[in-house]
Amino acid sequence: MTAVPAEPNDLVISRLLRAPRAALWRAWTEPELLKAWWCPKPWTTEVRAFDLRPGGAFHTFMQGPDGGTSDNPGCFLEIVPRARLVVTSALVADWRPGTPWLSFTAVITMADEGDGTRYVAHVMHPDAEPRDRHETLGFFDGWNTAIDQLEACARDLP
Repeated sequence: MTAVPAEPNDLVISRLLRAPRAALWRAWTEPELLKAWWCPKPWTTEVRAFDLRPGGAFHTFMQGPDGGTSDNPGCFLEIVPRARLVVTSALVADWRPGTPWLSFTAVITMADEGDGTRYVAHVMHPDAEPRDRHETLGFFDGWNTAIDQLEACARDLP
C-alpha cells in the first residue's frame, strides 16, 4: 500500500487488490453493489442519484449508527470502462456548480497487475485547508476500510 501524494493538495492510496478488475468495476458502477461497500461499516450508504455518464449525478448519503450523517452530492466527470472513474463534489448533475462541505475531485484507476488489480484513489483538493481537513477526518483509515470492503464485495461476485 502506498499513501504518497502526487501534489501537496492531494491524498493518494495505491493498493494491489486480490479481485478481478471487471468485478471491481461492477462494484463501483452498480448502485446496489456500491451501497454494500461505500462507507466503513457500521455506517450505511443510500445511493440517491447515480447517472453513469460525464455530467451525470453521483450522490451518496451516509448514516452512522449514532445518527451522524454525511450528504455527498457530486458529478461524474469521466468514465473509461473498467479503467478510470473521475468524480467531483464541486459540481452536481449536468455540470451545475455545487456547494460541497468538502471540495475534491477523485480519480479512481484500475489496472491489471499480476493476479490482481492495481487500484489507485487519487483525491485532489483545491488547497491545503480541505486537504488537511479530509485527512484529519480519517481519509486514510476510512478510505482504506472502504477499499477492503470493495475488495471483499468484488471477490464475492460471480
